[in-house]
Amino acid sequence: MVLKIFFPQCCNKADSGLLVGRWIPGQNSAVVLAVIHYPFIPGQVKQYIHQMRGQSGVDLTVLGSWSMPKEGQEGMESFLRDLSTIFPQGQWLQLSREMGKIGFRCHVLTRDQNGKLVQQEKELKEDGGGEKGGTKRGGGEKEVEGEEGGGEKDKVIFIHYEQRKVMLSQLHPIDNGVPDPQTESQLPQVFGTVCQSEPLFFLDKYDDGPVKMTHWQSEGREGSIIVELMKQASTPVCLLTTWMLTLWTSLCSSRKANIFVSFFVDVSLGLLLVSWMYRENRIGKLANTLVPAADHVAKELEELLQWLMGAPAGLKMNRALDQVLGRFFLYHIHLWISYIHLMSPFIEMILWYVGLSACLGLTFALSLLSDITALLTFHIYCFYVYGARLYCMTVYGLSSLWRLFRGKKWNVLRQRVDSCSYDLDQLFIGTLLFTILLFLLPTTALYYLVFTLLRLVVVMFQGVLHLSVDFINSFPLFAMGLRLFRSYRLAEGVKFRVLCEEPGTPLHLMMDINPLKVSSVVQTYRTPTYSCYPKDSWLALCKKLFLGELIYPWRHKTTKID
Repeated sequence: MVLKIFFPQCCNKADSGLLVGRWIPGQNSAVVLAVIHYPFIPGQVKQYIHQMRGQSGVDLTVLGSWSMPKEGQEGMESFLRDLSTIFPQGQWLQLSREMGKIGFRCHVLTRDQNGKLVQQEKELKEDGGGEKGGTKRGGGEKEVEGEEGGGEKDKVIFIHYEQRKVMLSQLHPIDNGVPDPQTESQLPQVFGTVCQSEPLFFLDKYDDGPVKMTHWQSEGREGSIIVELMKQASTPVCLLTTWMLTLWTSLCSSRKANIFVSFFVDVSLGLLLVSWMYRENRIGKLANTLVPAADHVAKELEELLQWLMGAPAGLKMNRALDQVLGRFFLYHIHLWISYIHLMSPFIEMILWYVGLSACLGLTFALSLLSDITALLTFHIYCFYVYGARLYCMTVYGLSSLWRLFRGKKWNVLRQRVDSCSYDLDQLFIGTLLFTILLFLLPTTALYYLVFTLLRLVVVMFQGVLHLSVDFINSFPLFAMGLRLFRSYRLAEGVKFRVLCEEPGTPLHLMMDINPLKVSSVVQTYRTPTYSCYPKDSWLALCKKLFLGELIYPWRHKTTKID
C-alpha cells in the first residue's frame, strides 16, 4: 500500500508545528495545506480548525507534526509527537527534515485494536521497493510487522505542489490518452481541497492572532509595517479596491468573464470605428460616393441584361421569353435607381446616425452594415427570387411530365410515386407541355444562373459580416489571456518529475501542471451564440441550387418551412 502525501512547497522551510490538511477518503492520501507554528494552545487550534471547517466546507483536521530542528529545540520532535493524544486521529504523521537535506523523513502512528498509537516507519528506497519486517525506534519500542507477519512495509511518496497555482487553477478532464484511474480520481479531490480551503489562507503571519501559520500567502503578503500603516490610513481606497477585486474574482470564477471581456473589446473597437469615421468628414465622403456607386452598379446590370437579351456566348435563346424577362428586369432597375435618387438628400444624415450606433459596439455596427447591404441589394434579391421561381416551376413541371410518360404520378397523401393509367388526350397534352418547357429551359436557366451568382456574392459578403459578429461575441478572450499569461489557471492534467532521491528518505516528486491546449480552450470556453446560418452540407446546398429552391441565409436549421 502506497501512502501519498501532497506537500506544499511553501512549507518546506516552515518552523516546527502541526500539519493542517485533509485525508482523502478511500485513497490513502493526505493533502497538507498549512503548518501551525509553535508555540500554540491546543484548545485554540481546535477552535480555529472547527471555524475554518465551517467556512470552507472541507473536512480539515490535524494530520500530524512537522519538525524543523533549530538551536534550542532539541526536544521539539518528541513534544510534537505527544500531541497525538490531544488530537486523536486514525493516523498521525510525523514529518521531519534535517538541515542541509532536501528529503523528509516520515513516521506514521496508527491505532491498533486497543486504541493505542503504535509507530511504523514508512519509507521508499531509491529502487522504489520496500523492506520487510518491522522497525524499531528508540529503546524498548514495540516492533510492528505486517498483517501476515514480516510482510512488505508500506511505501511513502511525497508529492510537492505549488499551492498558489493549484488553488487558482481549474482542472479539466483529459480528452486524449489513457490516464491512470487511481491518479485521476485523486487529482480532482486534491485540487478541490486546496481551492475550497481559501478561508484558511486569509490568516497572515503579520496578524496578531493566536495561531501563526505558514501557507502560500504567508510570505510577504503585507511585506512590512509601513505597508500595514498605509493600508490603515487609506481605508476607503482599500474598501473600493476590495470591492473591485471581489467583483473581478466573481467574474473570473465563471464564464461571465469571457462575456464581460468580449463586451469591453466590442465597445472599444466600436468607439475606435466612430472616431475614425467622424474624423476628416469621412461620413460626407462616403455619402457622396454612394449614389455614383449605385448608378454604376445599375449601369453594369443594364449592360448585363442587354447582353442576355441578345445571343449570350452564342447560345440560341427563345427570343419572345428572352425579351419579356429582359424588359421586366430592366423596369425593376429603373425603379430602383429612381428610389436611390429620391433618397439621396437623406443618405448623409442616415449614415451619420448609423455611424453613431457603433458606440454600442462593433458588432452592432457590423449588423447594421449587413442590413444596409440587404437594402441596397434588394433589386438583386428580387431578380434572384423571380429567376429561381421560374426555373423551379420549369424543373418541377418537367419532372412531373416525365413521370406521366412512364405511367407514374406523385401521391401527395402518401408522399410516394404510384402507378397511374392515362388516356390518349392526357398523353398528347403532356407531350406538348413537356416540349414547350424543355425548349424554354435554357432561357430560364441562364437568367437563373446569372442572378444566382450575383445573389451568392451578396450572401458571401453578409456571411463574412455575420461570422465576424459571431467571432467577436463568442471568442473566449479572457480564457485565451489566461492560457497565454497564466497557463496554470487552466489545467488539463499534471505531470510528475523526480525532485529528490536521497538515501534513507522517501521518494519526492514534483507535481507540475499541464496547461490546457489552445484548441481545447476555444472549444470549452467558447460562448454559445445563435447562429443565423443553416448548417447544411455542401451536397444539400448544391441540390437546392440545382432544383431552384430559395436559399435563405437568415433561416435557422430548426425553423419549419411550410
